[in-house]
Amino acid sequence: MDKAYNCRVVAWWTAGRTGLAKCESAPNTIHFTAPPQFGGLEGRWTPEELLLAALASCFTTTFKVVAESSNFEYTDLEVATEGLVSKTESGYGFSEIVLRPTLTIPGEEKKERALDLLQKARNLCLVLRTFKIAEKFEPQVVVSQLSRPALATSMPVHRL
Repeated sequence: MDKAYNCRVVAWWTAGRTGLAKCESAPNTIHFTAPPQFGGLEGRWTPEELLLAALASCFTTTFKVVAESSNFEYTDLEVATEGLVSKTESGYGFSEIVLRPTLTIPGEEKKERALDLLQKARNLCLVLRTFKIAEKFEPQVVVSQLSRPALATSMPVHRL
């Protein structure tokens, strides 16, 4: 990979408090809105949720690379993010972000290594390193009850 690359997203308001965002690397646009607390529509992504999605997806992809380079096998990784938006003297902003990765591994003997690799992914996650607010990191490692071996290359199960 080159030492640098450019990312570009274009967003615009379409009507009222809704808009669209698109990038060159994905065929679909994202419909977004202001948060409902500020008159936005229900059922559309808000900029705050998109920011949290960027964090969760960046951590997920970073951990995948860390696990592969360490030959670490895991069954599943689910990353939940939560942000508290508060009013300050200068306006609204995130006052706290909590990152909760839950890693499922096939055996108890790998639990300590799993925590080390989660921490390594935390330190390498580009989006997380971009934040200048205090964030909480609350990892969990779950030992699966399945007897089948897991592959590090298996895709995590996505839940909504």
